[in-house]
Amino acid sequence: MRNGTSLLAMRGIHKRFPGVHALKGVDLEVQAGEVHAVVGENGAGKSTLMHILAGVYRPDEGTIAFRGRSNVVIADEHSAQQLGIAIVFQERSLFGPLSVAENVFAGRQPVNRWGKIDRRALYDRTRVCLRRVALAVEPEVSVEHLSPAQQQLVEVAKALSVGARLIIFDEPTAALTETETSALFRVIAQLQSQGVGIIYISHRLEEIFQIADRVTVLKDGAGQGTRIVRETHPGELICRMVGRDLALLQRQSRGEPNTNPVRLEVAGLNDAEEFRGSRPYLQEISFQIRGGEILVLAGLAGAGRTELALSLFGVRPRASGEIRVDGRRVNIHSPAEAIEAGLGYAPEDRKDSGLFLDRSIAQNVVAARLNDFGAWWFKDRQGETVTEEFRRKLRVACTNVNQPVQELSGGNQQKIVLARWLLVDPKVLIVDEPTRGIDVGAKAEVHSVLRELASRGTAVIVISSDLPEVLAVADRVLVLCDGRIVGELKGDEASEEKVMRCATISR
Repeated sequence: MRNGTSLLAMRGIHKRFPGVHALKGVDLEVQAGEVHAVVGENGAGKSTLMHILAGVYRPDEGTIAFRGRSNVVIADEHSAQQLGIAIVFQERSLFGPLSVAENVFAGRQPVNRWGKIDRRALYDRTRVCLRRVALAVEPEVSVEHLSPAQQQLVEVAKALSVGARLIIFDEPTAALTETETSALFRVIAQLQSQGVGIIYISHRLEEIFQIADRVTVLKDGAGQGTRIVRETHPGELICRMVGRDLALLQRQSRGEPNTNPVRLEVAGLNDAEEFRGSRPYLQEISFQIRGGEILVLAGLAGAGRTELALSLFGVRPRASGEIRVDGRRVNIHSPAEAIEAGLGYAPEDRKDSGLFLDRSIAQNVVAARLNDFGAWWFKDRQGETVTEEFRRKLRVACTNVNQPVQELSGGNQQKIVLARWLLVDPKVLIVDEPTRGIDVGAKAEVHSVLRELASRGTAVIVISSDLPEVLAVADRVLVLCDGRIVGELKGDEASEEKVMRCATISR
């Protein structure tokens, strides 16, 4: 709970980059012991504002007051650290091979009188920090052996080790399970009780209403107001964020039952790899999907959803099972064979597996159809022309189609992944967590693309951990648990309660 003591006050913050006015007079005030959420679409200015607090950027105009000091200058990241400001990024900044203790006190290890690292003091101090975040691991353990949730808590412990009084969380739950997220929220509540101020950035609005006291909305670099969370609702925040009403998270009825031919049929699929040496990861998977249908694979982390997608796409070996596309049995042992059979796959990790980040937008869009654009396709104007059509159609925010794809926001990168498959026009498209880490406006547009694909006769398989998204896009839901299909729900019948009930039944 907030105690009424002002911890941070940013007033009239402006920041300009060449050709871009990134922040336009933004105000942000955080009280001690408060969780203050900052929301907005990608490109709204959230990251720029946080980088100013973290000492990465200097504001062009405006003032910052912190812990009773007015006109504070945060010259660099070291200055922010000395003031007591720390940031926990979505993409963690830990060194995997080093121990927990070496990460928590990186560059600040205690030394003995001979100038060598005092291991005993290092571990003792680390244990104090780990207790504050309720992380029961030994300081000597290598970070690479920890789960994503444990690594997240090591980041928080690192922030506390420098005496942080304000901690910024940037999309902290993007890679966490529901159980791990709950554990993180308990740590945040404990920090609140100690008077630590929290700035919480998330695209998951349900989290904002679960833990935040107040929320500030940004749009196009300008503040859209600050609201007490209990006095607002998701619809109001969305309107402030995007400046328009969205048909987001609303079930769109498809009308008459789907009588299209079966596009994909899977029978008796068993995984060749074992789960913890005890059973096949996937067991007796059988289902079918018709053209024009959106089938969602739901379930908890580790249920086998991504493993099923990789098996269908020829990345994981199968011990047994039969796959038919348009009634014809196909033997798929590689992604090339999967594409030849009419399958497409957009992976969850678009940066590592779905995109060529150093290549242009045009090169990424036509990457799955190189033969159609010649050996020197990246110089072919035809590829650029086709990509320009998709850029306009999907409303991709970019300078031009020759811009490196790594410079785009997460939502726009996801649109490029989907544009690639729109160009290929596969019979079956599998998309894994298509809206993870993107804002509500981009989510609505991605949902629209998936529905368009289905309307063209493509069978669309969506893997999603976002239950509201599951209910919004699904014609049918298959629930996986422990590598098996344990439930099937029609879209109109599905509810969060029913999906979770199936997902938590182990067979």
